[in-house]
Amino acid sequence: MTGSPVSGNRAFVLAGRIGLGLGSLAITILGLLLITFLISRVVPIDPVLSIVGERATEAQIAAVRAKLGLDLPMWQQFLIYVRDALTGDLGTSIRTGEPVAAEIARYFPATLELATLGTIFGTLVGVPAGVLAATRPGSLADQVVRVIGLMGYSMPVFWLGLIGLLVFYGQLDWVSGPGRLDPTYDMMMQFTLTPYTGMILIDSALNGAWDVFGNAVSHIILPAGLLGYVSMAYISRMTRSFMMNELGQEYITTARVKGMPEWRVVWVHAMKNALVPLITVITLSYAYLLEGSVLTETIFAWPGLGSYITDALFAADMPAVLGGTVVVGAVFITLNMASDLLYRLVDPRARA
Repeated sequence: MTGSPVSGNRAFVLAGRIGLGLGSLAITILGLLLITFLISRVVPIDPVLSIVGERATEAQIAAVRAKLGLDLPMWQQFLIYVRDALTGDLGTSIRTGEPVAAEIARYFPATLELATLGTIFGTLVGVPAGVLAATRPGSLADQVVRVIGLMGYSMPVFWLGLIGLLVFYGQLDWVSGPGRLDPTYDMMMQFTLTPYTGMILIDSALNGAWDVFGNAVSHIILPAGLLGYVSMAYISRMTRSFMMNELGQEYITTARVKGMPEWRVVWVHAMKNALVPLITVITLSYAYLLEGSVLTETIFAWPGLGSYITDALFAADMPAVLGGTVVVGAVFITLNMASDLLYRLVDPRARA
């Protein structure tokens, strides 16, 4: 007994969409690798001289150039670069001599932990604040939310970080200072606890080291709160805009005329439709915190990916810089695809 033609057509359409999505992903990643490859070839830094030094002989320079494949035609160099990148080989750091992929794997969990907490805070505060402002336009609550959001947009992140350290660490002593842990707990984390994820909060909790967990919280709460505030300013503003647009629609008026409770009108009907574009906003905010928290990591001496790329750039360590750029681009692409998938799951019209 064969399936119905309708089921067969749906399976064919679904397969076509999956194939189109995978093809788009492949082209995007290939474009990312092409851009980073071209950057590595146009920057005025010779990777060979960075390795062998300026006093090396011509024979030594030629040997290293051949070893790196820099004597091959450009198209062959690009194919080798793509092959290595797809297999996880992002080159070797000139500063340390270690594989760039291994170094990024060591630094990235710190950025992931910081950005995730910042996004959670920004979402949990920003969405209700935006809804509150949208349901009471022109009120005091609306003005407060808009002013707080405007301050988050206007004030430089590095200034907020310095003021936060001065007030909450230097004057009030409510939080710990820069870094992820105090030196004593850092030694404990490195030598006595089992690393599972590289994220200190999760690893210390899994090891049952609650003293380390508490110290990590006291260190991360200020930078995560700072990033969360910046994220909240953006999310609350967009939530207010989306909700005001939905609350002015005819289906909301109909629901109110039928006597539906206001909380259900706002949080079920209006929020359900506002959630579709809001998913994209939250995802892009998360991507921004993952790739744009360089100043925050620098101010708080946070050993994350942003600090790693910045230090590599100052040291002219181009393999590390480009490897970090590839990872950041890949994360951004992945989050965009996840946003598109969630968009389709939430909005039935996108699945039709």
